[in-house]
Amino acid sequence: MFDPLRESTRRALYLVVCIGLMACSSFNDASGRLSGVVTPYKIDVVQGNFVSSEQVALLKTGMGRQAVRDVLGTPLLRSVFHADRWDYVFTFKRRGQEPQLRKVTVYFKDDNLERFEADALPTEADFVASLDSGRKAVKVPLLDASEESLGRFPTKSKTPEPTKVLPPLRTSYPPLESASP
Repeated sequence: MFDPLRESTRRALYLVVCIGLMACSSFNDASGRLSGVVTPYKIDVVQGNFVSSEQVALLKTGMGRQAVRDVLGTPLLRSVFHADRWDYVFTFKRRGQEPQLRKVTVYFKDDNLERFEADALPTEADFVASLDSGRKAVKVPLLDASEESLGRFPTKSKTPEPTKVLPPLRTSYPPLESASP
C-alpha cells in the first residue's frame, strides 16, 4: 500500500513547484525596480494646423475663401453639414506636460468671411521657443575661418578641365521588327 518511491517523487515535485513560484515572485520584484529606472521614449505628437496670432491678425471680414486659405492654410475639418464653417484644430502632446489644444473657427456668408472665433494663440516665435524648451542647450561651435586657417588646405586649380567631345548622335536606327518573308 505505501510506496516510498512514489511519495518521495511527489514531495520533490511539490518542492520544485514551490521554488519556481518563489523565483517568479523575486523576478517580479526585480522587474518592478527596473521599470522605475528604464522608461520608454515617448515622442512629441503634433497634429493639425498650427495657427499663430500673426495669421489671425491678417484676417479681415469680407475676405474670400481663397484669401482665407492663403492666410491660414487648408482647414483640418470641413463639415458637409456646415459648408460655411471651417475648423482649424491643433493639438500638441509632450511627455510630462498637459496636452495643448487650440481651435480657430472661421464662418463664411456668401463665400466671404463673416466672422471668426479663436482661442488664445501664441506668436510664431513663442511656439518655436516652446518646441525647444525640453531640450538641453548645446554649445554651438564658432564658425570662423581666417586666412591662415584656410591656407592649410590645398588650393584647387583654377583652370577648368577640358570637356570630352561626345560622338554625334545616330540619325538612322535599325528596324524594330524583321521583314516577314
